[in-house]
Amino acid sequence: MSYEHLIVERHGPVGWLINNRPDQLNAMNAKMRDEFADAWIELDSDPDVRVIVHTGEGRAFQTGVDVAEIASDGVGMQRYRDSAENWDFHFTSWHQHVWKPVITAVNGICCGGGFHWVADADIVIAASDAQFFDPHVSIGQVVSIEAIGLIRKMPAEAVMRMAFVGRHERMGAARAHELGMISEIVDPPEQLRERAQELAETIAKNSPAAMAATKKALWGALEHGLTDACREGAKHLVSMWGHPDQEEGPQAFAEKREANWQPLAPRDSRI
Repeated sequence: MSYEHLIVERHGPVGWLINNRPDQLNAMNAKMRDEFADAWIELDSDPDVRVIVHTGEGRAFQTGVDVAEIASDGVGMQRYRDSAENWDFHFTSWHQHVWKPVITAVNGICCGGGFHWVADADIVIAASDAQFFDPHVSIGQVVSIEAIGLIRKMPAEAVMRMAFVGRHERMGAARAHELGMISEIVDPPEQLRERAQELAETIAKNSPAAMAATKKALWGALEHGLTDACREGAKHLVSMWGHPDQEEGPQAFAEKREANWQPLAPRDSRI
């Protein structure tokens, strides 16, 4: 498919989803929001793509909803009311039930709604010049869904501070790493994509089916208490028993060769 505000690429086993409104710091307008829904499905449905990397063009990763659009088109935030009230979102990998590993590679500025893709990724890395802040309350908006997601991976007080300080304070990559928002800092910044590709290729060496079942188990654990999470996790564990990859993995290890993994099952059978 072709997109107006996104770039979709494939490099070996790695699919790339690139925000492409650099002149607007990759702010998400209504068109871009709709394109995300299709782009995630496109990459998730491609059997040759084993890992997905999400990043941005230019000097920003993502700066949330396009404030200029909502301030000038006569519709404003009302366009999003139905999706919010009915919990009907489609613009992140989590919303779209993507069970392939997803790496968010933050280049430059990430703020406001940009945190959706930080919270909903499996792994987040960032360039050393990345900056994080949440300006919602500074423009009369509520800090909510993306911050709730962040509380799962970093201290609540750090999220609260970003929420209430708004646009008046920025967090650097080093502090984001200390707090667990990101797992790696890439320096120099211009090597971010190279490092993301390298990390994704490393992950892609593993069994696609085992990784999908693992992702379902671990993300599912965030929805439950300990006992229920472990019970659900056991179901995903057993789902791999008898799968060809369970025989191929040990055999490849014993023979000192790369494993020949089975392609991931069609998307409809994985949701």
